[in-house]
Amino acid sequence: MRMSKPARVLLWTALGAGFAVIYFPLLVVLLNSVNADTTFGWPPKSFTLEWWGRAVTNEGALHALWTSVVAGLSATAIALVLGTMAAFALQKYRFFGRNSLSLLVILPIALPGIVTGIALNNAFRTIFGLDLGLMTAIVAHATFCIVVVFNNVVARLRRMGGNLEEASMDLGADGMTTFRLVMFPMLRSALLAGGLLAFALSFDEIIVTTFTLGTGMETLPIWIYNNLFRPNQAPVVNVVAAVLIIVSTVPVYLAQRLSGGDSSSGGRI
Repeated sequence: MRMSKPARVLLWTALGAGFAVIYFPLLVVLLNSVNADTTFGWPPKSFTLEWWGRAVTNEGALHALWTSVVAGLSATAIALVLGTMAAFALQKYRFFGRNSLSLLVILPIALPGIVTGIALNNAFRTIFGLDLGLMTAIVAHATFCIVVVFNNVVARLRRMGGNLEEASMDLGADGMTTFRLVMFPMLRSALLAGGLLAFALSFDEIIVTTFTLGTGMETLPIWIYNNLFRPNQAPVVNVVAAVLIIVSTVPVYLAQRLSGGDSSSGGRI
């Protein structure tokens, strides 16, 4: 079915307008990170890398960056292990309540972040009697990072089928040998894609982090929010925001290339 010319023009116009609304503000942030005007007049009349130099030496931003990286890598590691185990259990075996359990695994990414944050905050402090800190934030991030790993691995397992695994077992390989020599090499790109998406999701998370991170600690998104309306920090905030855009975009791009035709994960509400 071919579209008429007016329909194509309307479609491309709407598509262009949508992309402009989404990506033009990001472009403004990137340009303001090198805008020499401290009031960020538009369009920029001159450019400078001074703000990038200040950002590199800003202790608060660097500490927040380190916290974000540690939280992201730790949550991703947890998600890779638990998400892969859940994917194998729910894809390879049939048992009562399987569909309900699958829903429970996926549900955290569909819940509003503020609901997840409040629930985990109450659980950590009231039920378990824990003080909020980096570890509680890591666990909180892992709850929704598991979903992206789970979805990537399940999609790959569905494409693979069970013939290769059965053939390996028929040839005398045990379960671990089959996983190591047959399954893991075929799952490697899906795991890497899921891990990259999980890291990106954790790295720019702010709502859940606000409720689960300890007092006096900041991740990069929280640092940006706390310094957003401080005039003397505005240039550095733009630089940090630009870094956040780049760091969040690269893993998503790589994950999309690696996952190929697999059905991936979606995002948080």
